[in-house]
Amino acid sequence: MEPTFKDFYPLAGDNLKAGEIMARYGDKWSLLVVMLLRDGPNRFNAMKRILGGISQQMLSSTLRNLERDGMVTRTVFATVPPSVEYRLTDLGHSLTRPFIALGAWAMDHMAQIENARDRYDKRGAQAKSLPVEGG
Repeated sequence: MEPTFKDFYPLAGDNLKAGEIMARYGDKWSLLVVMLLRDGPNRFNAMKRILGGISQQMLSSTLRNLERDGMVTRTVFATVPPSVEYRLTDLGHSLTRPFIALGAWAMDHMAQIENARDRYDKRGAQAKSLPVEGG
């Protein structure tokens, strides 16, 4: 049986925990970092370059959260200067399947979503030009 809204509604207990986990991995940077590491380990500065618009602080925070949740391992190499490599764990790799499915869904429905946005925006522009009632 498919889960329903109440199965995920984050009010308390396990539902609250599940909601927190979904919020963590629903953010843009976690998704992109996990998918970047899917192809193999990477170093911090290389990831920062590849990701483009991410700040050093945001990448550090994202990697720390992913490491804390067991999605990523961090390995420090005794070089001068020290270098650090990040790699997905098995748990992290298991997260890539739903991300790929979400990406495929987005690509499959992009035209419908863009059309819906255009219709909504046009209605919004028309509504702004109408006189406000009761004011």
